[in-house]
Amino acid sequence: MNFEDRVKAVSEFGYTERQARFLVTVMLQSGVCVLRQYAEFAGTAYGHKVSKFFDKLASREHATVCGCLHNRAQLYHVKHHALYQAIAQPHSRCRRPVSARQAIERLMRLDGIVLFPELMYLGTEEERVAFFAVMAPSLPRERLPHITVGQGASQRVRLFPEDQPMAVMSTGRVVFTYVVSASNVEDFRAFVQRHADLLGALPGWTLRVLFPKQIAGSIAAFEAAARHELTSTLRPEMLAELTWYFSRRCSTPNARALTFEDEEFWRHHAAFDTPRFRQLYRRWLTDGDSVFEPLSSSVIATALERGTGRIECHVLVLSYPISLPWSASSVRRERGRGRRHTLRTASTPSIGIAVDAR
Repeated sequence: MNFEDRVKAVSEFGYTERQARFLVTVMLQSGVCVLRQYAEFAGTAYGHKVSKFFDKLASREHATVCGCLHNRAQLYHVKHHALYQAIAQPHSRCRRPVSARQAIERLMRLDGIVLFPELMYLGTEEERVAFFAVMAPSLPRERLPHITVGQGASQRVRLFPEDQPMAVMSTGRVVFTYVVSASNVEDFRAFVQRHADLLGALPGWTLRVLFPKQIAGSIAAFEAAARHELTSTLRPEMLAELTWYFSRRCSTPNARALTFEDEEFWRHHAAFDTPRFRQLYRRWLTDGDSVFEPLSSSVIATALERGTGRIECHVLVLSYPISLPWSASSVRRERGRGRRHTLRTASTPSIGIAVDAR
């Protein structure tokens, strides 16, 4: 199904076309939403029409309602199986219970989509694979962004593992969005590394990094990490040394002890024991020497110089207070009904969502 097919299918549940478009976007991208996001998406004032739409979602049990701390907003989790079945996504991860932290991250991703309505978003793995088969035909499927999970017979490859928004402009430029939820840059570094092969194969692309205002001070660090990953190439002799180091490290049970016994290994360890190469080593263990190819190519650096490749940083001016406690024992009551719902919490301390509903 394409996006228009999905909108038509959801409209048959008694929703207007605009409401159906929003619901399809939520189900494909985040699973959760708040009222102000629909108001922004629809270009309408926050008021009776918006509230009536969400009341309908709750009364028909198409969404579960979770009240946030201080009653500042209500979080809606669109999880009804029939809706996902209608858009051919019955096993979507967006239907699953989410922790408070995951809910915050998904709200931020949806904001990143709502704020750029001119883009056409690729919502499913199948759509992305088909699109890049056309836009980057020289890149084999196994070189698309991925991680390997599991071991032995249960091992599988998961494409586009971060679930970050991905879209296309009317000009054909591909926009990769990364929503930063914490000031730790290492997850972002892994994201950039995994996308390097794809960026190098595209005629035009933008890496758009979105920050909540609480950690806007980290912008310089994230942009520097992206540029370093994408433009710093290695000379052939240094690449050969890196290959030797990875192979020796992999074959050594205790690499830390070897740094004291083997002078050559110690020198290489001192040179390559950096966040960039530590991340690269983890990928090399599953993907092999193919991870080295972007390190010897200047294609991405040239694209950034010419403007066919861009790195943009934006601050989300909305409020995401991720440090407030959210009681794990508090119970949320679905609006208009007597059914009670709790939001699953992670094993780490619970955190609160106090998203301004205005």
